[in-house]
Formats: sequence, C-alpha cells, structure tokens
Amino acid sequence: MIARYFATFVSVPIYLLLFCILPPTSRGTAPNLPWYEDLPAVAMDYKVHVDPGKEDCYYQYVNPGATFYASYQVIRGGDGMAGFAIRHPSGQIVHPYQWKPNGEYQEQSSVGGYYSVCLDNQFSRFASKLVNLYLTVVRYDLWDKYAKEVEQINMNMDNFTTGLKTVERNINDMLMYQHHTRAKESRDFSLINDNNSYVLRWSFIQIVVIISTTALQVFFVRKLFENKSGSSRSRI
Repeated sequence: MIARYFATFVSVPIYLLLFCILPPTSRGTAPNLPWYEDLPAVAMDYKVHVDPGKEDCYYQYVNPGATFYASYQVIRGGDGMAGFAIRHPSGQIVHPYQWKPNGEYQEQSSVGGYYSVCLDNQFSRFASKLVNLYLTVVRYDLWDKYAKEVEQINMNMDNFTTGLKTVERNINDMLMYQHHTRAKESRDFSLINDNNSYVLRWSFIQIVVIISTTALQVFFVRKLFENKSGSSRSRI
C-alpha cells in the first residue's frame, strides 16, 4: 500500500551552523549514507493516512550513540486509536503494539542502524485513520568532538560549548512539546468539526420531522371538520 503523507524536516539552526564550520574529518561523514542521515540533529513531522485493515511501516536511520525519539497521535478516524510498534535494527520489537490514541518511545543511546516504526490499523476494518507521526534523531557525540577540537587549538571554550549543549537540549525538548501541542490541537479541531456536523445534521432532521408532523395534524383536523359538515347536510 502506498501511504499518503506530508513530511517536514526540521533541523536545529545551531547544529547546522557548527556543521558548516567543522572540517570534514570531524563530521564523521559516511559516503554510503544520504546527506540528511548524517546531520547532528534531524526532526521529522509526518501526517500519515492509514487505510482500514492496513499497516504502514517507516524506516529511520539512527547513528550509533544518538538519541532516538518517536511518538504518534491519532488525529481523526474511527475510534481514534491505532497500533504503534518499533522494531530495533537487530530485529527485536522494543515497543510492542498497543491500541491507544497516542504513544511514544525514546532510546537515549542507540547502537545504530535502521529502526522500523509501524502504524497498525488492522483492528479497524471500515474506518481509515489520520495519524501524526513525529521522529527525532539527535547526536550529542558531535558536541564532544567539537570540544576536543577546540582544546587542540588551545581555546578554552568549555563554558561556551556547555551553554550550546544546554541550548540544544532545550530546543529539542521544545520541539517535542510543540509536536504534542500541534497533535492535540489537530485532534481537538477535528472533533469540533465532527460535533458541528452531527448537530447540524440532526437539527435539520428534527426540523423536517416537526414540520411534517404539523402539516399532517393540520391535514387530519381539516378532514375531521369536512366529515362533520357533510353529515349535517345529508340530515337536512
């Protein structure tokens, strides 16, 4: 099945600045890897459409020693719940399937490789789901390499690198919080639209029923009077 989704790649500006400043030997560039998989920090926000009774799996490369974080939030569709599982590069399922409206997984120090992130909608046979999927890969080891290079050129910038490291961690936390907020906002907006459609539909049906009932009563009342007037004339 081909999933329909939108992806947004978000990178921390400070990381990108230092990535351009550092020499090629300190970047740890692997020629066999795509350019985005060797960035110091990558954040991806997907909106994934999962068809009923189907399962979609996505693969994300995580560098050795990097921090991997994944979370999902069902925005709309069916009962508002879906399955979420993560498979380790070794093949082991580190986060088993759970039928929930949202969930998350975090690994502080990865062994490296491609993680499999799967969204399961097999329990819903008729309703498709719109799911917000959020993935981040952060390589804190690049900060240590940068600090060692600074020490080699006799520049005492420990406080500077520590401050940048703290800022980077805070930015990553803020990105996670923003993702959760956006996911909840999308879910609430979808729920409001569904409630509005429900109220309008049933209000229209009730108005039609009331008008039909009133017209029917008026019709029968007039027929009742017509019968009485006809019988009185026959007696005369």
